Amino acid sequence: MSVVSLLGVKILNNPAPFDAKYQFEITFECLEPLQKDLEWKLTYVGSATSSEHDQELDSLLVGPIPVGVNKFIFEADSPDLKRIPTSEILGVTVILLSCSYDDREFVRVGYYVNNEYDNEEMNDDPPAKPVIEKVRRNVLAEKPRVTRFAIKWDTEDSAPAEFPPEQPEADTVEDDGTTYGAEEAELEAAEVEAEATEAVKPDGEDEEMGGAEDTSGPAAVKADDQESDAGSEDLEAESSGSEDEEIEEEEGENEGNEDMEMDEDGETAAQTAGKESSMQGQHQGEVMVH
Repeated sequence: MSVVSLLGVKILNNPAPFDAKYQFEITFECLEPLQKDLEWKLTYVGSATSSEHDQELDSLLVGPIPVGVNKFIFEADSPDLKRIPTSEILGVTVILLSCSYDDREFVRVGYYVNNEYDNEEMNDDPPAKPVIEKVRRNVLAEKPRVTRFAIKWDTEDSAPAEFPPEQPEADTVEDDGTTYGAEEAELEAAEVEAEATEAVKPDGEDEEMGGAEDTSGPAAVKADDQESDAGSEDLEAESSGSEDEEIEEEEGENEGNEDMEMDEDGETAAQTAGKESSMQGQHQGEVMVH
């Protein structure tokens, strides 16, 4: 746990001319009394390709530190142009605000800085030699990058662990490096063996089915003939039976038709007899009336 916590940083003069001083309002909290002072530093990154051009703009010792929330103003000079490559003066660079306790850094805040001319004409067509009086810096204060480090403070209990805790069970676990890709290797070996087996087997040779009965020879042919004969007999029997059934059905239909004809004839005879009797009755009645 850190004894000192950075609560906020406010850049007071932003944007500002390139050669103006940097001004920061820093707020931090101290949780317990400290025996030594805090050292604050501001570093200007002169080149993105090499750290040789980095320069410390200023440093400040703050102390003694009372317990609680503290605030102060930190001012730093502008960078020395002689230590910056001419091609690196304009454009985007970085400044680093850091704090250390007993030469041990515990917090660092990084800001992007954009250096450009104060008019569009010079930005569109910059002169070969930079005109510093026309260059303004703009610190991107809204997007800081904060990095914190665990350090030892005044007591040994506050010191961070130099080594990770012991894990005896980790020694018994099999190393991933020995098992990595083992399954893939086994599959590849099986495929190679199968391809080799297929290559050794002669072309056109059929594999024997394990447990299958031998179906070659005369006995097998005779058995097949018997099965085919039996099947043909059953088919003939079934076909003869079906023919007999069809004949019986036809005879039954004929008999039914004859019965129907006889019934129709019977109805006709009865109707004829009735007509004759009715005619005789009428005839007799007529006779009786006269």
